[in-house]
Amino acid sequence: MNNRFIPLKRIFCVLGFAFFGIAFGQDFGNGILFTVNNVEVPSQEFVRVYEKNYDLVQDESQKDIDNYLNLYINYQLKLQEAKQMGLDTLSSYKREYNSYKKDLTQVYLSDNKVTDELVAEAYDRLLQDVKVTHILIRVDENSPDTINAINRLKELQPRLKSEKFQKLKTELHNGQTTYVEDLGYFSVFKMVYPFETVAYNTAVGEVSEPFKTRFGYHILKVEDKRTSRGEVTVAHIMVANDHKDSLYTPKERISQLYEKYKNGENFEALARQFSDDKASAANGGKLVPFKGGQLTSPEFEDKSFSLQNIGDVSPPFQTEFGWHIVKLLEKNPVEPLNKVRPELEVRIKRDSRSQLIDVALIRELKKQYRIKVKEDYIDYFSSLLNEEYFNRSWKIPDNLISEEKLATIDNHTISYKEFAVFLENNQTNYFRKEIPFDEIVKKEGDEFLNIQLKEFHENNLENINDDFAHILKEYRDGLLLFDLMERKIWNEAMRDTVGLRQYYENHQAKYLTTKKLEGYIFSDSEKGKLEKIQASLSDENSLKAELAKVQNSEGNLLVTPGPFETDHQLLPAGDDFERGVTGIYEKNGSYHFLYITKISESEPKSFESTKGRVISDYQDFLEAEWLKKLRNKYTVTINEKELKKIKKSLGK
Repeated sequence: MNNRFIPLKRIFCVLGFAFFGIAFGQDFGNGILFTVNNVEVPSQEFVRVYEKNYDLVQDESQKDIDNYLNLYINYQLKLQEAKQMGLDTLSSYKREYNSYKKDLTQVYLSDNKVTDELVAEAYDRLLQDVKVTHILIRVDENSPDTINAINRLKELQPRLKSEKFQKLKTELHNGQTTYVEDLGYFSVFKMVYPFETVAYNTAVGEVSEPFKTRFGYHILKVEDKRTSRGEVTVAHIMVANDHKDSLYTPKERISQLYEKYKNGENFEALARQFSDDKASAANGGKLVPFKGGQLTSPEFEDKSFSLQNIGDVSPPFQTEFGWHIVKLLEKNPVEPLNKVRPELEVRIKRDSRSQLIDVALIRELKKQYRIKVKEDYIDYFSSLLNEEYFNRSWKIPDNLISEEKLATIDNHTISYKEFAVFLENNQTNYFRKEIPFDEIVKKEGDEFLNIQLKEFHENNLENINDDFAHILKEYRDGLLLFDLMERKIWNEAMRDTVGLRQYYENHQAKYLTTKKLEGYIFSDSEKGKLEKIQASLSDENSLKAELAKVQNSEGNLLVTPGPFETDHQLLPAGDDFERGVTGIYEKNGSYHFLYITKISESEPKSFESTKGRVISDYQDFLEAEWLKKLRNKYTVTINEKELKKIKKSLGK
């Protein structure tokens, strides 16, 4: 899988028929639309995929039934080729497919009542931020030092409550076994669930009792609680810390831009012209909305939320990314529960609190399936364990009644051997010899049977849930085609160096450099000022003199040094540039002109500099030629009567 070039469009090409979600179209019963070497493709399957992808397809020609059918036949041809090559039997394919199936299955395993309760709890916490300091003692969950850690934290409780935090940190924090940290403000999902729960359930100024997370044992102090800041939308102008402008430092540059704004120039226009954050510059500096605690820069977040009125603009300030001025565009409180519920549900299922849903699921599955468990299995397995179990050296005894039936779930049988293997694998969880063997067997037995029940349900999902079955089939086929395309096209395009080079030579007109201009752009809100400067520029000596004046002057005039590509944000579109001074033009709310010292015309790019694009194009070429061969290799028979029926039902 190394050293391959697989553009993102390739993945969409392969998985183009595998978007999630189910479209509820016409019922075509058991009708067959076409066959590929006598392998039948049902009409219902084609219509379902067509309807599901209809609004996602950007190429209007693909919305035509005949064109889409042609693409779908290509898809099925590739599937047949992949299966004939035996790619569906490879262990790597099975491993990746099973991993995906397990992830997808989790989406369908939930208990709605518990989920609703967790959503309500998460939403309540979303309305409030908590500021916390804490002390953590790292302890393995099975370590005998557990009691010592708890006692030590109890000793530290009054100190965390009353002493200066920095004093405690200096004395106790070692970054290995003991951590004393100021976590600042956080909200729901920012910490592991047990930590979050204790924080929200502890009053301001109080210190919690010792509690456990997967990191060890903690105590925490709630320093403050505040109403959530909600969500804010801002625009910004940024001058990067590594800004290349030799005429100004970043701080000087942002100060000039701030003065231009205060003198009446449009904020969004300034952002489009001068912001170093190119991703937002084209949109007038506007950023996507964000919530409190969401950004990696607390300085930027604090400054944004401190703006009170829509349209307020901050003075220049610095972050680790550069210098900024920020304009408030929108400020909203936390949205109502009905709007944020879908997002909360997704996050809950990814969080450790999902274990509560799991417990409820097991309870429901026990009602859904017929389960019978051998009554005396605990006594039997307790008699097999010995002291070696605590030393992690216990082995399954030779006299185990391996095929004895431990339990059944509907028609599925679970043997003694399966549970014995589970016991052997889990002996690393125990080292305390005072735990009775029957307690160990009971605990591990309950866990084992719950796992078996979930696995049985998961394996049965494809039979009882059509939605799940469709999605799983589409991924299974898409993954198979990904492996096929990698072998037949993508890797082949990179290995065929002679063919790749020849393709480049035959299509050089596709691979040209962008025309570049070297020189300077002069910008000002007053056209008259630019006209005077323009008139004074007759040669490079006069240019140097004018640049020296700019460095030592104040005002709204800005000079941006090149080189510039012809699509630069300050350049006029489609202009036929020549060396020297250009005319004055207006763009993004200001006036500009260029002094061009050099023009680099478009020319063919070197093979190495554009190799990635050449490989992508060559892959397209190879795929088209390969599909012609597949059409000849496999017999495709279309049921024209069924196709007419589909077109009529879809109004096409």
